Amino acid sequence: MSGRQDLLRTIPAIDRVLREKSMLALAQQLPQEILSHAVQKLIASLRQEILTTEENISPERLLPTAIATVAAAHCREFLQPSLRKVINATGTLLHTNLGRAPLSPQSLRAINDVAAGYSNLEFELDSGCRGQRFSHVERLLKQLTGAEAAFVVNNNSGAVLLALTALGKGREAVVSRGELVEIGGAFRIPEVMEAGGVILREVGSSNRTHLRDYQQAISENTAILLKVHTSNYRIVGFTKEVPARELLPVAREHDLILMEDLGSGLLLDLSGYGLEREPTVPEVVKAGVDVITFSGDKLLGGPQAGLIVGRADLIKKIRKHPLARALRIDKLTLAALESTLRLYLQPEQALQELPVLQMFSADPELQKQRCQHLYEQLSAEALDAEIALVEDISRVGGGAMPLTELSDWAVEINPLVKRTADLAKQLRTFSPAVVTRVQNDRLLVNLRAVFATEEALLTQILISVLKKED
Repeated sequence: MSGRQDLLRTIPAIDRVLREKSMLALAQQLPQEILSHAVQKLIASLRQEILTTEENISPERLLPTAIATVAAAHCREFLQPSLRKVINATGTLLHTNLGRAPLSPQSLRAINDVAAGYSNLEFELDSGCRGQRFSHVERLLKQLTGAEAAFVVNNNSGAVLLALTALGKGREAVVSRGELVEIGGAFRIPEVMEAGGVILREVGSSNRTHLRDYQQAISENTAILLKVHTSNYRIVGFTKEVPARELLPVAREHDLILMEDLGSGLLLDLSGYGLEREPTVPEVVKAGVDVITFSGDKLLGGPQAGLIVGRADLIKKIRKHPLARALRIDKLTLAALESTLRLYLQPEQALQELPVLQMFSADPELQKQRCQHLYEQLSAEALDAEIALVEDISRVGGGAMPLTELSDWAVEINPLVKRTADLAKQLRTFSPAVVTRVQNDRLLVNLRAVFATEEALLTQILISVLKKED
């Protein structure tokens, strides 16, 4: 006990630590309370460690200089943005954790123009009267999808919640059990429906649902027949589902609303680039589905947004619901969405300008050449690692097309003096951060989602963390 007491007496006062050079250097950049709190918290932690651990703590850790160095490192975190640039070398294109679809140069310019000053967000320049913010994209959405009307909110979960609440509150919505999905963040369709006051009526089984299941479930309290894209999973094998076009006659016979959540939602058919063939939004509109919801930041290649298109009378009810204001889209997202949609007026322009569509349509041979170039640059350096060029696959990500695998290449790195997990962490904590993929205890660097303008920097970072020490 005497040893512990001696260590406790060694702990310096907070004021003493604050006078160290490393802390004084931060005094002009951060408030005094932040510096004091950091030192106080660290000293309390050291005191608790002395009292509760059996091992002796090194007296050097209790020196004012040592405590100030650690506290200063914690304080400097306030000077760095938490949300910052990441180089995505994972091979997952719509990586949910990394922000999904990167925006086009046009969208970035539109955001800057709107953010730098005032805008006509809810103001009609011709009449001088108050306007509606959704009107900036409604005409584009109607033109691109063929729908009678359109509305936008801040994300697709919000779009589904708003549509169900506005059109079916207090009544039943019939859904196949195989489509009761859970999306990212543990949000589940049944819970979304419950929050909207809609009564869930499950039909069929998890793997097979027939048209008769929907027909038998319809009652006087039924308002909606709901189709939900399963997004991040597929049931394969002995399966059966009912497409919306087969549900349409049933909906018309019973005067019900046919609603379909497409999840990602496509405006163009991308099956020619190795992606799964899925119905596009215009095709679903043409088939007669009454209300369709889809995302803006997935396969569309724009910002996070929830898009709702369909019958004019139903969209009117949706936009007039009080919940619409709580879910409304902000001006910067709206600017990015409008510029993204405008690119789709010329499909070839969308394929050339939208980063995510460029990645989908990337030439496999070009991808191999990019990886070959990176491999040669790394191989020419004296690195503490074995480097190899290997065949790989890229994935769509973002809860879209979970079975789709795009043939690709990657540079495989086998570190010789450090653990692969430690190397991956070192890259993640670099500035800018580099996120890779660890597979079979090897680090894979896939370039499909790495911009050409990032390649030289990525190479420098890899060489920096792998360089042999003299």
